[in-house]
Amino acid sequence: MTTFAPTPALRVQRGNWRGVHTVAAQEFRLRLRTGRWQLLLVLWVAALAGLTWLLWRAANSVPQLHQRGVPIFGGLMIVLLSLSLLVVPALAGQSVNGDRERGVLATLQVTLLTPTEIALGKLLAAWGVSMVFLLLSVPMAVATLFAGGVGVGRLVVTLLVLAVLLGVVAAISQCWSALVSRTGLSGVLSYLSVFALTVGTLIVFGVALPATRGSHTVTEQVPDQSAIEYQLSGGHLNLGHLPTRSQTQTRDEIRPEKVWWLLAPNPYVILADAAPEKHKGLNLDSVTVEDNGSSQIGGSFDPLASVAAAVRGARDPGSTNATGDPNAAAPVWPWGLGFDVLLAIGATVITIRRLRTPAKRLPRGVRVA
Repeated sequence: MTTFAPTPALRVQRGNWRGVHTVAAQEFRLRLRTGRWQLLLVLWVAALAGLTWLLWRAANSVPQLHQRGVPIFGGLMIVLLSLSLLVVPALAGQSVNGDRERGVLATLQVTLLTPTEIALGKLLAAWGVSMVFLLLSVPMAVATLFAGGVGVGRLVVTLLVLAVLLGVVAAISQCWSALVSRTGLSGVLSYLSVFALTVGTLIVFGVALPATRGSHTVTEQVPDQSAIEYQLSGGHLNLGHLPTRSQTQTRDEIRPEKVWWLLAPNPYVILADAAPEKHKGLNLDSVTVEDNGSSQIGGSFDPLASVAAAVRGARDPGSTNATGDPNAAAPVWPWGLGFDVLLAIGATVITIRRLRTPAKRLPRGVRVA
């Protein structure tokens, strides 16, 4: 009786955690053992520490500024996201075609590891290295808690959202490394993808905005002048509850609420809008009178809330125009983060399909081993 051993093409392609862990651990060790990554980690800490010191110095130079931890934390998160978007494509943009050029990928594919395990393991390694960069930034973020205005919940949620965004960028970059045979080209395409998500979404939103101009009828509550004059003449006018009336009118104006979703996938929008405990972007909340009679205006400034108020105002102009409070409008970040996560899942599926063996067709100039 003749029996047949299962071939790699016939074995189950789904993979399991042990295979993913094996690939990820090997990739992680290889990346961190090299001297250039250690140098990059040192440069990362030095650059971030220097920028954090500049933020502290700028905040301390404004004596009227209250809750100095808020602008320092917001500025630090924006800087951290910007630096991460520069580093992560370099971590994952050559993970597949780089191994193929070195003849390592084919050796890995003929083992019992499935394409799913190889793809997820490489993605987990690239994401894990980016988490090392993020963990090195945590002490500087924690220090902003002592400057006032920043809660532990805001710190934790913002860092978690940032970690998810780095995973999205890693998945997209790895997909390009699986689709393109040249490592240089996949790196360029990875950075172009980051550019499309950040600057590209702003450009598309700005181009689409004039097309939303048109006439529409709105009904809103406006102060009732006759009722106000009546209450004023009677001496019982309450400034806190002015009488209003409904007014319907037709306006010809730009309507950003029709194209706000173009801004949703932007990583800066997601990070700023997802940060809880938002303050008003620029809040002038006190006036201090000096001994010489001069007065100084004091307040706080929240960079993340400024971005959130702008994008939430684009989605629902009526809700934020009245109060200036970003918490009054519907959030945008769930839509953007959901879109980006789906984008990462699609990129990972493409990577898995490109790693399947035997390959039906190889691109020109690509060697098997």
